[in-house]
Amino acid sequence: MKHFLILLTTLFILTGCGSKKYFEPEDVKSSLSIEESTLSSSIKSMNREGATLEDGTIITRDGISKFKLPENFNFLNVSNTGKVLATNYKDTLLIGNEELKLENIVVAASLKDNKLALVYSNNSIELFDINTKKTLFKEYLTISLANDTRIANPHFMGNLILFPTLNGKIIIVSSKTNESVKNISVDLDSEFNNIIFLTVIQNKQTLIAASANKIVTISTKNILSKDYEIRDIITNGENIYLATIDGRLVKLNLALEELESKKFKYSKIHALAYTDSLYAIESQSFLIRLNEDFTNDKVYNFDFDNEERLIVIENKIYTDSREITLP
Repeated sequence: MKHFLILLTTLFILTGCGSKKYFEPEDVKSSLSIEESTLSSSIKSMNREGATLEDGTIITRDGISKFKLPENFNFLNVSNTGKVLATNYKDTLLIGNEELKLENIVVAASLKDNKLALVYSNNSIELFDINTKKTLFKEYLTISLANDTRIANPHFMGNLILFPTLNGKIIIVSSKTNESVKNISVDLDSEFNNIIFLTVIQNKQTLIAASANKIVTISTKNILSKDYEIRDIITNGENIYLATIDGRLVKLNLALEELESKKFKYSKIHALAYTDSLYAIESQSFLIRLNEDFTNDKVYNFDFDNEERLIVIENKIYTDSREITLP
């Protein structure tokens, strides 16, 4: 009986492994014509604003840096005056060439002029004046024990500072009074509910925020939300594009109405990019390309090891070894 149970368990495991499904497109085009160059070393850490390579070189929205961060520092953001913000995930934040000693671990940061907005690993937030070295505002929030690694940085919007927290909220602080003026709940129910995406569509005065399980748009008229299991999210103009865990690519407007949607069965999307088309990088070495209204899709061979780190900034894809510019 014992041997029978072992055999049955083995068969179950093998059957389970054998039944795993993968994305298998019927029509695959030859490789897309792309520009490609080699990175100086592999990616050590990354967020939505950029990445740090093992040799200290950083990648930002301006491209690959010509300088290197000190050892053990990781890129977080760039200030409005071009200063690089980096953390050692211990007790120090690097601001340009200056080190700022802190009592807690910084996981997200933004700097505008003299005001530094910080999110700490214990889910406290702080507004700090780098000229006077004084705390202007600080709030301690419920500690989050499990976080999605895609942690969004704070965002300056006019006279407001938006702090994305690790427990699914956005704390809005006035830069005039240095006081909290509003708390917005994005996702309070999920296990991994930190804010992974935060941006503002200025001409529509609309804030877009997302956790791994929910997207929210906040305008002067209303607050709207919708549940999605999100693999990646980007914006282009007034449109929002999602890749979901169930293999869908979705185009939304700011009212969170689905304008277009297309499912690619068994696909596992790593990241999205946009030029004049929507691109999705798929784990089985494919690149999916969709036109604006999702009526025409093409799948290309794309040399990509899904165990590599990968980050997309606008139309550039960075893997552990390459920089790729999409057409």
